[in-house]
Amino acid sequence: MSATDNTTAPVVTRFAPSPTGFLHLGGARTALFNWLFAKHHGGKFLLRIEDTDRVRSTQAAIDAILDGMRWLGLDWDGDAVFQFARATRHAEVANELVARGHAYRCWMTPAEIDAQRAAAQAAKQPLRIRSPWRDRTDGPADRRFVVRLKAPREGATTIDDRVQGAVTVQNAELDDLVLLRSDGTPTYMLAVVVDDHDMSVTHVIRGDDHLNNAFRQLPIIRAMGWPEPTYAHVPMIHGADGGKLSKRHGAVGVEAYRDELGILPEALDNYLLRLGWGHGDAEIITRAQAVEWFDLRAVGKAPSRFDLRKLDSLNGHYLREAGDARLAALAGERLGMSDDPALDLLTRAMPALKPRAANLNELADSAHFLFAARPLDVDADAAPLLDGDARATLARAHAALDAVQHWDTETTETAVRVVADAAGLKLGQVAQPLRVALTGRRASPGIFDVLALLGRDESLARIADQALAEEPAA
Repeated sequence: MSATDNTTAPVVTRFAPSPTGFLHLGGARTALFNWLFAKHHGGKFLLRIEDTDRVRSTQAAIDAILDGMRWLGLDWDGDAVFQFARATRHAEVANELVARGHAYRCWMTPAEIDAQRAAAQAAKQPLRIRSPWRDRTDGPADRRFVVRLKAPREGATTIDDRVQGAVTVQNAELDDLVLLRSDGTPTYMLAVVVDDHDMSVTHVIRGDDHLNNAFRQLPIIRAMGWPEPTYAHVPMIHGADGGKLSKRHGAVGVEAYRDELGILPEALDNYLLRLGWGHGDAEIITRAQAVEWFDLRAVGKAPSRFDLRKLDSLNGHYLREAGDARLAALAGERLGMSDDPALDLLTRAMPALKPRAANLNELADSAHFLFAARPLDVDADAAPLLDGDARATLARAHAALDAVQHWDTETTETAVRVVADAAGLKLGQVAQPLRVALTGRRASPGIFDVLALLGRDESLARIADQALAEEPAA
């Protein structure tokens, strides 16, 4: 059996992404779980970039992964390890396994492998290479060879997984995997095991799509006489419909949630934490609480379902909790506003704007009226609110507001209520055309907040623009 939970020893976890694309949701959650487990136990969280696929690995992907982790607040201990740079060490272990009799040089030709593949397909069985060179050393000196592991063929291997429970595989189902390719470069399976050992990783927490890999990697660990890590294979994330997570479900890089969808990092952290893990009925969980409470025993075995609407709802909570100056800077980026007066106005507007927004895009859009040029463009769906007697009502409101000297929400509300009462109208019948005149839209923050934020001169000018405008011909 594999090692039991060795949390009495210093805990070391790692996140080991392949830089062949963005940091996706599943990877971000894996990183988060590893980070939390290490912090909960006062251990170390390490980062390894598995860049052995030289064709598909890119610097842009590496940068995106590092940027995404920093944005999520998942700082790692020490320097990031780059797997490709350790190829010599990986080959050294493979050759040591050969010297110990736990691996062998294999001269099988492509034709021989194809023949075994065809036989397996005909028998409707998975391909398991059975090399004639497993117990031979008299291979041809003029031909290149691969190095294969001598996988156990008798008995069974059981892994006491911290999430999946005890999982057993018959050793006859394992094949002699390649450790070194014919060009001498190490394979992923070998590199992962060597790196985990050399980095002193105690707990391997990763997606359950790697569970089968654990049974292929354990024989390498045992052949070298190394300590076995504790495994925890976390179920995958599915879409809201139960299908495999894809782009239509939101399977994009975390940078898209930040840049395109306007999600705050603390909201995404909280949402990913709750995808497959829970602490009672707690939904809103701070980072400090997560570190205190996180335990692998609370990770469920069933796949989690990603729901963008729930993420948006959670993000709305964190928007309301966020500091006004911070939100002003983030909304300002989306509006192209970076000067001090604009950011000051946005900061003052946040108490009125952020309760209505679910994400930064909505927040920035709701603040657009603050910087709109006159004459204001009126949305097509809002224009009918200026028809009929609305312009005459605006003219009366303009006159009443023009008499206001100390301009704030209370005095402007008093003036507008007087107009409504005098005309026998409900407050909303005056407020709605005022809203359109001031923002160009049917919806906005409270109308008296809008008046206060725009200020006396700009508010009166915008109202006059619409009060004096000619009604379009029918």
